[in-house]
Amino acid sequence: MKMEINVIEDKKNKAIFELKDTTFTLGTVLKKELWQDDHVKAAGYSIKHPLVSTPEMLIETDGKKTPQQALIDAAQRLKKEVNKFAKDFQKEVK
Repeated sequence: MKMEINVIEDKKNKAIFELKDTTFTLGTVLKKELWQDDHVKAAGYSIKHPLVSTPEMLIETDGKKTPQQALIDAAQRLKKEVNKFAKDFQKEVK
């Protein structure tokens, strides 16, 4: 499953992304993972209304990494963690 991400604002070290077809849950997980990156100065998301709005994610970096790269890196780390969880879970329920 692919998610559409639209760039709302793109400056040198700050960007705002619209996370289409998702809920606040992914925003929360991404925000927490982004904060694990030493180059991320600010990360957060907002959603005007959970039933009719699209989450917007703000990422600001120190300039050593772009906000886009920080988001990609966070998503890759989450994917690795989810895959490990799925593997461990399947091993335990067999």
